[in-house]
Amino acid sequence: MRIAIVTRNPRSYSVRRLREASRQRGHEARVLDTLKFSIMIEHQKPGLYYRHRRLPHIDAVIPRIGASVTFFGLALVQQFEQMGVYTINPALAIARSRDKLRAMQVLSKYDIGLPATAFVRDRDEILPAINRLGGPPVIIKVLEGTQGIGVILAETAQTAEAIIQTLQLARQNVLIQKFVKESGGRDLRAFVVGDKVVAAMRRMATPGEFRSNLHRGATSEAVQLDAVYETTAIRATQILGLRMAGVDMLESNDGPRVLEVNSSPGLEGIEKATQVDIAGAIIEDIQQQVLVPEVDLRQRLRLTGGFGIAEFAVHNMPQLMNKALRETDLTQRNIHVMSITRKSAVIPNPKGDEVVREGDVLLCYGELRELRGLMPPKEARPEEASGQAFSDVFDEDRDDVAGK
Repeated sequence: MRIAIVTRNPRSYSVRRLREASRQRGHEARVLDTLKFSIMIEHQKPGLYYRHRRLPHIDAVIPRIGASVTFFGLALVQQFEQMGVYTINPALAIARSRDKLRAMQVLSKYDIGLPATAFVRDRDEILPAINRLGGPPVIIKVLEGTQGIGVILAETAQTAEAIIQTLQLARQNVLIQKFVKESGGRDLRAFVVGDKVVAAMRRMATPGEFRSNLHRGATSEAVQLDAVYETTAIRATQILGLRMAGVDMLESNDGPRVLEVNSSPGLEGIEKATQVDIAGAIIEDIQQQVLVPEVDLRQRLRLTGGFGIAEFAVHNMPQLMNKALRETDLTQRNIHVMSITRKSAVIPNPKGDEVVREGDVLLCYGELRELRGLMPPKEARPEEASGQAFSDVFDEDRDDVAGK
């Protein structure tokens, strides 16, 4: 596979590890500067240029979009999606998670533990909102803050009111959250890839500090999450539409309370604390997803040994259309058709004499490589047909490539 790691920080630990993990598994990985792209919007021909050259074929993208380039970064990820390139986290999901208020609103509809939160703009509503949260102390959060920046503990209602008014005058949107005292300056970071937590750590703030960010001197230790915390992390990630995320949770008396779902989580702190090859888990998950391209893929189960479940519509597939299932070679290829959806009707566990028709949607179980072999070849884009090499576009000596 050809994998692009899109970032403004090419020499970071996370980027280096993702590149190493890609190459260890036989993939070609390039680190590309987010702002060196040009987006071309044409009728049925979405395209991208990088450093003035048309981007060659890429199989997958790992977006690491920093807060300073959120708008352009999201547009870039969206363009990759329009071009049919697999992105481990889609643009819409990144946008949801990046906006703390929006993420809280989305999660609040589901059975996900959250700290009680208020958002107000009228200064006369500040004190009533604090009272509805149970009174001070409260946490004040700037919506766009990262790494603990813009997170303030206000011990009294008057202090909170003054801080919020000052931030609002500076045109900052802020959240007011109930302070979970029993967490004791600790939180949990669960790293989710696909549908499982691959690693987790507990972070402990320094004495006198309530923020447990490692960037602020906190310490960390590996932990094995209880089932309820693990399930919460996975569900929060999936609800926001992410496939990879760092989920921060508080340990309250009432169970997990999700603080944030980070779509570009750092690897250094958690890999060093847990000794887990998280970068490798990310690349292996991408392998599984890219293995069956250009289909409506819905993994209902996480299966081992290279097997999986894929759902796809039958179009331009002469090896299947107008044939009874027993007349196809699916059985010989160890592919089992679990159901056929035909318009509004579902045929569960179809028999061998069931004829496959144009437009049928087949839910199949089998070996992923065999499932991929069912798909018609993807139409080559002009840059693919020309045989343009990945290395023709990118100069290894440029600053936006890590490891040099």
